[in-house]
Amino acid sequence: MDQHNLLTMQAEVDRLSTNWRTLLDAMPEMVFLVSEDGSVEYLNRSARACFGNPCPEPIATSLSPLCRDCRDSLSPAATAPAVREAVLGDTPVEFSAVPFIGYTGERLIMLVMRDITQRKSYESELLQFNTSIETILSQKISELEASEVMRQKLSRQLNSLKMQLGHYHKADKMVGSSRKMRELREMIHQVAGSDATILITGESGTGKELVANLVHATSSRDDKPFLKINCNAINDSLLEADLFGYEKGAFTGAQQRKIGKFEVVDGGTIFLDEIGDISPHMQVSLLRVLQNGEIIRVGGNEPLQVDVRVIAATNVDLAQAVKDKKFRLDLYYRLNIITIDIPPLRERKEDIVELVSHFVNQYRKAFGKEIDFVPKSVINRLLMHDWPGNVRELENLIQRAVLMNKGKMITEGDLLFDQDPRIERRAMGGFDLTGRLGSLSLKELLTEVESAVINEVLHRCEGNVGLAANQLQIGKTALYDKMKQRGITPKVLRKPD
Repeated sequence: MDQHNLLTMQAEVDRLSTNWRTLLDAMPEMVFLVSEDGSVEYLNRSARACFGNPCPEPIATSLSPLCRDCRDSLSPAATAPAVREAVLGDTPVEFSAVPFIGYTGERLIMLVMRDITQRKSYESELLQFNTSIETILSQKISELEASEVMRQKLSRQLNSLKMQLGHYHKADKMVGSSRKMRELREMIHQVAGSDATILITGESGTGKELVANLVHATSSRDDKPFLKINCNAINDSLLEADLFGYEKGAFTGAQQRKIGKFEVVDGGTIFLDEIGDISPHMQVSLLRVLQNGEIIRVGGNEPLQVDVRVIAATNVDLAQAVKDKKFRLDLYYRLNIITIDIPPLRERKEDIVELVSHFVNQYRKAFGKEIDFVPKSVINRLLMHDWPGNVRELENLIQRAVLMNKGKMITEGDLLFDQDPRIERRAMGGFDLTGRLGSLSLKELLTEVESAVINEVLHRCEGNVGLAANQLQIGKTALYDKMKQRGITPKVLRKPD
């Protein structure tokens, strides 16, 4: 081949070399041509800008492993080369490797790379974001699960409270919504859950047994036995045998052992009414139960353990009975751990209307009556009474009035106060002549009688002074003068609207 042809071919090779270099320099990707021995033969402009020229030794060394999979292949793969990731220096890249044979016959590998630093940064941020989202979601899910657990717990508690409240209302047979009755119910609610001994005090007829029933029904022993004993209903020896039992042969007629009420009610509650009337001997036996939780049967010597809650009731002033040496001080202290005092009816007269309605409904059904109305005059008459027999007295009065009534309305004539010997006579607005004789002068007695008469007439006239004056056959001005002298105000005597 002549010199001219050689020069021509060299020029063509140079031109082609320049062209492909120009082409590779125009690519945004980094391009490396790596020889078989691992040396870097060429870097395009992007690679030079990133790593410098010549290629640094650490970078060249890092390129060799990337070419390893391609060295045994003399031709490009039939399919597109796989894109992989690596780190050159501190730069994360993705690359593909293509083997080929150079124009001089040497084996080369072309590495085409892209700097993925920014993408990796985005991926890292995205990963952190996803991790944060997962953490937040996990926390919220945990909170929701905890909330659901709490909701279910609160729901169970609410249902339990509803059941308890329903049970409480079902067990509550007391009638009245006055402040004193609300305080009484609150007191019962506070103490019912404990096992402490309770002493119920109050006048006869106030409803001590109803309170005892409610205490037991709302206690933790409500599903256990509940026995009621009237300590004044039987004599001392029979009461002891009934409460504590007896051994065979303990007395005449005791042919076999009998367990007492305390053993029968073991685990439950016993209600001892009229506790103030028990004998000193019985007081000692009862003290043993309260102190040690044990009893001894009549005729026996062996103490027996019992678990019984004691609710006692009395209308006797036990503190005064202790002073009078009629009741043991130590027993009084044992009984008086919690005292529930029931107010007399005269101190909660605002409950009379509700009580009357309750008893009228109860007894009209029982007696098949059609009574559906109680006039204000009857209510006012009932409000004037002091009710020494309390709710029991009112119940008996209404029961009798409903039974004897022949119409649909209770009248004042049905209220047979005067025909009931158990009820204190309250003629003339509550004036008790018998109780005043000997303590007041005639002038003072006449003044009180006159005041009582004026009060009674004003009540009947619903506070109308003019009408009262006509009935008393005196002038209206004269009646006003007498009312002023005696501090009588007609406003408080009017019937409620």
